[in-house]
Amino acid sequence: MIENGNILVNGKNVKSSYKVLENDKITVEPEEVKESTIEPENIPLDIVYEDEDIIVVNKQKGLVVHPGNGNPNGTLVNAIMAYAKDSLSGIGGEIRPGIIHRIDKDTSGLLIIAKNDEAHINISNQIKEHKVKKTYVALVRGVIKENEATINMPISRNMNDRVKMAVDKNGKEAITHFKVLKRYKNYTYIEVNIETGRTHQIRVHMAQIGYPIIGDIVYSNGKNQFNVVGQMLHSKELKFIHPRTNKEIDLQADIPEYFKKILEELDKTN
Repeated sequence: MIENGNILVNGKNVKSSYKVLENDKITVEPEEVKESTIEPENIPLDIVYEDEDIIVVNKQKGLVVHPGNGNPNGTLVNAIMAYAKDSLSGIGGEIRPGIIHRIDKDTSGLLIIAKNDEAHINISNQIKEHKVKKTYVALVRGVIKENEATINMPISRNMNDRVKMAVDKNGKEAITHFKVLKRYKNYTYIEVNIETGRTHQIRVHMAQIGYPIIGDIVYSNGKNQFNVVGQMLHSKELKFIHPRTNKEIDLQADIPEYFKKILEELDKTN
């Protein structure tokens, strides 16, 4: 809004970095709400929880969260718009109605969607303040010796490949905690909690320490022993404070069937 000239200080355009001074007069001209051009689509949804403020879905692997380059439709947003109709917050903008946070296309699991702006702002602030506990499970290549550990490595966009992220000392803080659930002959099944939500954070961190996630074609050198499409990474649990009741919500989603079958096969050979 500042860049579009909708916010003025003392009648003048200023940069967003401007430091507000005492007695400054700030005027705000609200932007017109655009009608969404996204087409609702009848895509199956696995709804884990719903009330008047939020919807929590167990997103299937392969489903992009919102429209973008190369994915104009067939996304979670298209599905949610067909399901919730007009009951979505508008803070995410025209192409991201209701979307508070994301998980990658080929990561499955729990995702919160806001039905109104108040819920959207509340949960967004909880995420910023690290009050939303996100727990994942993953199968990685290699046998991890430590029972648990913390990875604290900053992440930024890869300078040589803009599609990828990379550990970079000049990047944004990224903290990942993991613990071993089970060790197999050549693999480790782990539980992961993230304090920060950088793009591809778990995938980048695990690859960086030498234990890439199975099926991750971007960060695992193309090795895919089980011929799975997409990384074996699942957001299994979300804990947060409900924006209206202030009570803790603790939601869980089982790992997908393909994931279970691979673990069962590994159990037989272990």
